[in-house]
Amino acid sequence: MKVRKIPMRTCVVSGEKCEKRELLRIVKTPDGEVLVDETGKKNGRGAYIKKDMQILEKAKKSKVLERKLECTIQDDVYQEIEKAIMQ
Repeated sequence: MKVRKIPMRTCVVSGEKCEKRELLRIVKTPDGEVLVDETGKKNGRGAYIKKDMQILEKAKKSKVLERKLECTIQDDVYQEIEKAIMQ
């Protein structure tokens, strides 16, 4: 029986490699809109963060998502990310 490969991604905040399902993808669409990508398949520039409130707070303070996505991120997007983490 063949062993399935588990997709690994790197958290942009902690630099930790995790399974894709343990991370949350934040995407900047070609229109310049920043969204939480639940499916992981939306078009645009993506960045992964770990589903952890401490990591989210660290991302807000260091503005690492803004640097990775090359845009400014509004507070409502951070609130949307927080809701997705709480699920």
